[in-house]
Amino acid sequence: MFRLQLSRLLYSALCILCLVLLSAAKTQDLPVENVLWTDPGDPSTFDFTYGIGGPEQQPQPPFQFVDEDMSGTAPKINVTDGRGLAWNVKWRHEARPSVFCTRLVWACGYFVETEYFVPKGRIENVHGLKRASSFVSHDGSFLNARFQLRSGSPKFLKGRHWSWSENPFAGTRELQGLKILMLLLSNWDPKGANLAVFEDDRNGAHRYIYTDDDWGASLGKWGGIFTWSKWDCKGFAAQTADFIKGVEGDRIHWGFSGKHEKTLTDVTPADVKWILQYLGKITDTQIRQGLEASGATPEETACYAQALRQRIEKLQEVRSQ
Repeated sequence: MFRLQLSRLLYSALCILCLVLLSAAKTQDLPVENVLWTDPGDPSTFDFTYGIGGPEQQPQPPFQFVDEDMSGTAPKINVTDGRGLAWNVKWRHEARPSVFCTRLVWACGYFVETEYFVPKGRIENVHGLKRASSFVSHDGSFLNARFQLRSGSPKFLKGRHWSWSENPFAGTRELQGLKILMLLLSNWDPKGANLAVFEDDRNGAHRYIYTDDDWGASLGKWGGIFTWSKWDCKGFAAQTADFIKGVEGDRIHWGFSGKHEKTLTDVTPADVKWILQYLGKITDTQIRQGLEASGATPEETACYAQALRQRIEKLQEVRSQ
């Protein structure tokens, strides 16, 4: 009897192993494609209120505490929602710019994760918090949080990063376009740790998706450690006059200063012309909707909408020269 049970267990284990190996072999046989950008179609049709996830993927209470995320510097925790979906919750100055920037970048054809701004809520069974303890009350209530969906498809490849100088897209319009969006949004933290790779086998091809996965250090002032800021429209608007200082032939003189300054600013008027095919179609209404959905006050919405439009117009002046 014991031998019969053991044989059945061994047979089941062998079947499972064969299925795993077969699945891996099928994945290896798929053509490998590196993707940074896909044609978005008409960006003016994109929903800046709900972003790539749409209204149907909004996080639904009740929220259950999983653990605290100690990566990076911002306070974050992991939770599940009422449908069992996993979310990473972030607070402080990175919450609002992250949500807005992902909408604009997505409309221009770049991959982003599903994000929402949740103005208030409550998380069940919270305990043992460290960095996030100032943002979650003893009863689990919180204010002004960014919820980022944690999904296995596409799969985030932990520990795998790329750099602005070493990647499969060097010299392409797509890479240069992403740099222009970094400058437009004053993202002063384009470090390699924020440049992520996702694996995607959903559409009959084995794809590696390259993306900037953290837009939190945006919509403030560029500069050095004593001057840069996040979600600071007064500072963002004040630097808009120097967003582009001039053009000499194929060289654009940018006002931006900060990390990877030389790498980000090596774009040409032809690169600007390319990204404006998409960026230039985004409307003021979409920008305002995206800002409101990111938790901006009416004053911040008006301030950012004006400054962003002025920066886009400066890009359009470069194109026309």
